[in-house]
Amino acid sequence: MTALEKYYNKFNEDHRLTTRHGLVEFTTSLKYIHDFIPEGCHVNILDVGAGTGRYSVALANEGHNVTAVELVPRNLAVLESKHANVNCWPGNAMDLHFLPDAKFDITLLFGPLYHLHTEEEMLKAFAQARRVTKKGGIIFAAYVMNEYSIISYCFKKNKIKECLQNGELTLDFHTVSSPDQLYSYFRLEDIDSLNKKSGLERIKIIAADGPADYMRQTLNAMDEEEFELFLKYHLSTCERPELLGASSHTVDILRN
Repeated sequence: MTALEKYYNKFNEDHRLTTRHGLVEFTTSLKYIHDFIPEGCHVNILDVGAGTGRYSVALANEGHNVTAVELVPRNLAVLESKHANVNCWPGNAMDLHFLPDAKFDITLLFGPLYHLHTEEEMLKAFAQARRVTKKGGIIFAAYVMNEYSIISYCFKKNKIKECLQNGELTLDFHTVSSPDQLYSYFRLEDIDSLNKKSGLERIKIIAADGPADYMRQTLNAMDEEEFELFLKYHLSTCERPELLGASSHTVDILRN
């Protein structure tokens, strides 16, 4: 069993996106997906790294033709147990040979780039996404951000000295990705570099959850009206460039 499988066997991904901070990410990402679906149309959607199917099931329930690819067997089993109208495949974002060329209107990469550690691996994932997405189609790529990891882990959990001593951070506080670590973390310039090398055109980039992950206890203490106001605030500011790098997650929206 890989480290990734061990992690997701213990981690309740289904629950995360139903917590208040997770709902901010889910609501925001789904809103932007809907922005690229013509009104009244049902489209072909590929969800790579689908996890337990939070997005796949929601989009299938709207009538879209959804294909889900998931690497972790436990996650895939949970998704299949929901008996949604989703075409499920075990697979890796770097090798989608079982899917045809130019089939999908929208491709979601809402997990794979978190767990790939080299530029070569990431570019393979993008190459596969480009191959299976229609020309002019939309690719959504999600990232976990560098500054979020520094603040929430290195400083908040008093790990900063240890990470510097172990070579897990550069002197300018950029995380050093390696296969020994579960996650890869990004700055905006890292994402820009990947786009340039993969040949993808950015439409826009958004802070998927903005400050929500830093505010878990605060969000949980809000009444429904206050939480709805926070969601409204977040959706009105999530494209602001000064907020992107400090978000927990960003989503890059790209045209193939």
